[in-house]
Amino acid sequence: MSDVPEPSDKKEEETHTPDPEEEESDDNSEEGEGGASGEAEMDFLRNLFSRTLGLSPGEKVLDELTLEGMARYIQSGNCKNIICMVGAGISTSAGIPDFRSPGTGLYANLQKYNLPYPEAIFQIEYFKKHPEPFFALARELYPGQFKPTVCHYFIRMLKDKGLLRRCYSQNIDTLERVAGLQGDDLIEAHGTFYTSHCVSFFCRKEYNMDWMKEKIFSDEIPKCDKCSSLVKPDIVFFGENLPARFFTSMKMDFPRCDLLIIMGTSLQVQPFASLVSRVPKSAPRLLINMEKTGQSDALMGMLGFGGGMDFDSDKAYRDVAYLSTCDEGCLAFADLLGWKDELEELVKREHDLIDSKDKQDKAKPANQNAGAAEESAGAETGKSDKAE
Repeated sequence: MSDVPEPSDKKEEETHTPDPEEEESDDNSEEGEGGASGEAEMDFLRNLFSRTLGLSPGEKVLDELTLEGMARYIQSGNCKNIICMVGAGISTSAGIPDFRSPGTGLYANLQKYNLPYPEAIFQIEYFKKHPEPFFALARELYPGQFKPTVCHYFIRMLKDKGLLRRCYSQNIDTLERVAGLQGDDLIEAHGTFYTSHCVSFFCRKEYNMDWMKEKIFSDEIPKCDKCSSLVKPDIVFFGENLPARFFTSMKMDFPRCDLLIIMGTSLQVQPFASLVSRVPKSAPRLLINMEKTGQSDALMGMLGFGGGMDFDSDKAYRDVAYLSTCDEGCLAFADLLGWKDELEELVKREHDLIDSKDKQDKAKPANQNAGAAEESAGAETGKSDKAE
């Protein structure tokens, strides 16, 4: 080895006794070279996997991995294509249960329907044989009985300010529409109650929301007027494909995203959950949720890069988790953006309009009944006059 002194003559070479410190130094040198070589090989593998799988880190655009840093990024004017990914957690404050919360979630409270297992209520084959449990549940959760939340109106504000590219929702409650998002603003990944179709492959007649509502609240199992098959709201059951628009829009939207906001979802249902990895490497990702979710799996972590969200490692550069309810998180975010008063005014104004409309709708049957009673009384009076 180059660091071992060359012998001055033959005799010295034969009688030289190795110094233990020299041996240890040689061993350490070899170990150091081996360690460096091993680290170089690991770096090579990481880079290879990163290039192959598209997992190499991107440019850091946040000055701080906090909600404040996210707000400054929006205020910088460099953020113009925000995508929101939302789940049932954004609607719980409206009174609609989420699916998986222990004790209070929907799946934990389905015993009265005598299901073989909770998820059966949303499985297409079970529904075709036993539609009654689903329609009983639909009567409890039917759209029109709930008001959008602060979180829904925060998304509406992003749209009004020209910052929202699209909202991808797992929800079927239509509250995004009630809050003011239009069809083009919204991808209802798991479908919607907004329309319904006959389940017969040969028929597929479409029905609107009012038709379905009338059937559900009259305790009827909705049947097709044309072929007498079941009619099902256009929500995606287990065993059904997601809407085609989900896939076409996903390919256009996510490569252009410059901020991803994820709210109220456990990110456990595929393919929706995988969308977090489709934004550009430089796009920041904000999670507003009660707990952290969507994080990198163990294998990716061992290799030194993440396939999902990375909030806590030394390599974190774009992901921020704000742990709170969705409404509290949106209010805090709006406050940092200088939008809080505007958001609170929007919520109050829209809720007042909903309350006013509800009163008018409830007054209509009473007025109709009163009108019918007056007509009946008038007819009776006419008969009496004729008799006289």
